[in-house]
Amino acid sequence: NDLVCRAIDYLAVRLKGKNIEQVMGQYADVFRQMNDDPGYRWLGPHKGITHLALAAITNACFDLWAKSHGLPLWKLLLELSPEQTVNLLDLRYLEEVLTRQDVLDLLYREKPKREQREKILKHGYPGYDTSVGWFSYPDKKLVENAKQAVDAGFLAMKLKIGSKEPERDLRRAFLVRETVGENVTLMLDVNQQWSLPTALKMGKKLQAMNPYWIEEPTDPDDLLGHQTLARQLAPLRIALGEHVPNKVLFKNYLQASAMSFNQVDTVRVGGVSEFLTISILSKKFGIPVVPHVGDMGQIHQHLVLYNHIALGHEVLFLEYIPHLRAYFKHPAIVKDGHYRTPREPGASTTLIENN
Repeated sequence: NDLVCRAIDYLAVRLKGKNIEQVMGQYADVFRQMNDDPGYRWLGPHKGITHLALAAITNACFDLWAKSHGLPLWKLLLELSPEQTVNLLDLRYLEEVLTRQDVLDLLYREKPKREQREKILKHGYPGYDTSVGWFSYPDKKLVENAKQAVDAGFLAMKLKIGSKEPERDLRRAFLVRETVGENVTLMLDVNQQWSLPTALKMGKKLQAMNPYWIEEPTDPDDLLGHQTLARQLAPLRIALGEHVPNKVLFKNYLQASAMSFNQVDTVRVGGVSEFLTISILSKKFGIPVVPHVGDMGQIHQHLVLYNHIALGHEVLFLEYIPHLRAYFKHPAIVKDGHYRTPREPGASTTLIENN
């Protein structure tokens, strides 16, 4: 929106006229300087308008950097040395759990395993269908969409719940499970709609339909609430991250064992740099990263490849929502339920002009 665009114009001024290699050589310092801008920091800090703007600037820098090398973003990131990679990351406020040496040790430890993991580049990264069950869909359309997703090769899908009618949520969840069977992975997304008591009550009722996770069951700022849910609903697992805005809060969630899946989003946190920081942090805590995508599978398709090949994150799946395909010059290609490996230079974020 206009507020974010104005913040982008303000924060990006300091980059004007600089060489992209100069900027990216020590991007951690550039990131920190913009993040701590005295004129805008009070609006956050590290969240909201300023952080959304910082994400846009950071992602644009990584896109330009990859294009200047003639490489897709995933390949550029893989070609960086561990020292070059750590220079991209602002590790401030994480030192007690993640140091510069920790990052270097991880990258060097995982490097010999890359060749085996690069096999994923041939067949692509698995996706899951999020468009199966929006709130407004009647039951008939819900069933049709679920069947179509399976026919399209998706082995995982997600259903929106959290309406004002708990019985409707339960009916729809069990209906989709009955439609797709037990061999399809089914996730439930509450979009922060439940209070803690409601989340506990509904979570216990939904366990019988075997959801892979329950996503954002309550307010994203309620760390202790999620910790309570993780403990009392186990083995039902909790996924969150769509509305967690920065590395410090992710650190706290990981320290509290309040999440089973990390859904960090590179356009919500401070862009690719902070996304990689949080991915490395999550790897240290043994929590898989399954990014929230919204409509931006465009850039996340690069980042999950890097996470798997360079960091050793488990291959699970990446959310697929095709609503913005028509706006991109190189839209993500998903066939047989898999994101095909992008080959064009950049982060796949180039928009079609005049669209």
